[in-house]
Amino acid sequence: MRVSLFATCLADQFFADACADAVRLLRHLGVEVDFPEAQTCCGQPSHNSGHSRDARLMAEHTLSVFSRADHVVVLSGSCAAMIRSAYPKILGTPAAGSMAERTWELTQFLVHVLGVESLGSGLAGTRVAYHHGCHALRELGVEDEPVGLLRRAGAEVMAWEAHQECCGFGGLFSTKMPEVSAAMADRKLSTLPAVDTVTSADGGCLLQMSGRAEARRGTQHFVHLARLLWQATGKAR
Repeated sequence: MRVSLFATCLADQFFADACADAVRLLRHLGVEVDFPEAQTCCGQPSHNSGHSRDARLMAEHTLSVFSRADHVVVLSGSCAAMIRSAYPKILGTPAAGSMAERTWELTQFLVHVLGVESLGSGLAGTRVAYHHGCHALRELGVEDEPVGLLRRAGAEVMAWEAHQECCGFGGLFSTKMPEVSAAMADRKLSTLPAVDTVTSADGGCLLQMSGRAEARRGTQHFVHLARLLWQATGKAR
């Protein structure tokens, strides 16, 4: 099986270690992984801001870059949702529909394509809070997959009142309405239980929450889910 990793803009710029860990994890599970260097933005910011032509051009480019992959694994529920939900609508081509069917958020791929139930016990004793990104949860239906993998790796996933509440990032929303965005993040963080680590499948959400936590002098570590899943195998150093 050949998988192409779609890092996404934020993972490429802010979570490079998570990209490397995702590759290590997939190869550990026997998957052939490549990283097409011609990949760019999925086009979601342009799509959401009404720049339809730019979004279409980026979508067409992405289709071309990943045309030969058996599966495309994305390190963001938000970007995966763009490809799966929006590409068939904005392009309306068989190629767009085919890519949508072959594109997965990381834990979706692990559970539903590879059939992974447990990665190991490398997270034993770790207290984790999991943030469900809006697109992964509401557009892709990803809910039990990441939490189940964390728990079966020994992590104590703590009950969090606001685990499915929006962090306030929302891409362009956080730049157009920064005061509301910050208030939403502060509200969410005010309900955070006592944990060592906060994790999510979406880098944008992690940047949003970690930035506000730093402003509030919080002590939690904000870690991309791909890093924790690699640690779960016990192979991380």
